[in-house]
Amino acid sequence: MTASLSSLYHVVILSHFPTMPLVKIKQKFQVTIPDALRKAARLSVGDYMEVEEKNNTIVLKPKAIVDRATANLFKERMRDLKAGRLTPAFSNSKEFRKYLKKRK
Repeated sequence: MTASLSSLYHVVILSHFPTMPLVKIKQKFQVTIPDALRKAARLSVGDYMEVEEKNNTIVLKPKAIVDRATANLFKERMRDLKAGRLTPAFSNSKEFRKYLKKRK
């Protein structure tokens, strides 16, 4: 018996793709993220993830948690930057004086 061309085609195509890790849902619906994916995403124990459902797929996104004081300071600095109230770093006073002359 010979296999049809279409069944051979699927076998050839599928053989070129690496196998995707298979994980099992454990008690309390916990899932272990495979080592290679964990390293690629630079995840550590205690990191936070945003979880959402998109097109019948569960999507995990690493998130950084920032306290309000830091977030507010960042927002303030961004407003300063946009308003031109921040200057670049200078290696010496000569560069600083040159910068001041250009701003006048």
